[in-house]
Amino acid sequence: MAIIVNLDVMLAKRKMSLTELTNQVGLTMANLSILKQNHAKAIRFSTLDTICRVLECQPGELLEWKETT
Repeated sequence: MAIIVNLDVMLAKRKMSLTELTNQVGLTMANLSILKQNHAKAIRFSTLDTICRVLECQPGELLEWKETT
């Protein structure tokens, strides 16, 4: 997949653990782990909005497009 989720990078920048984010966002650890490991096939805008609010970032800081060969 060409879309990369940089959740681990943003968590490190904010010095926040995945568990802490889970508690603040209200999603399961399993769902956030899927995002963090780039195994997600889709993300709802409402979920992206909530993560961005908690991490105080823009969607473009979380999502990155890379060309695959």
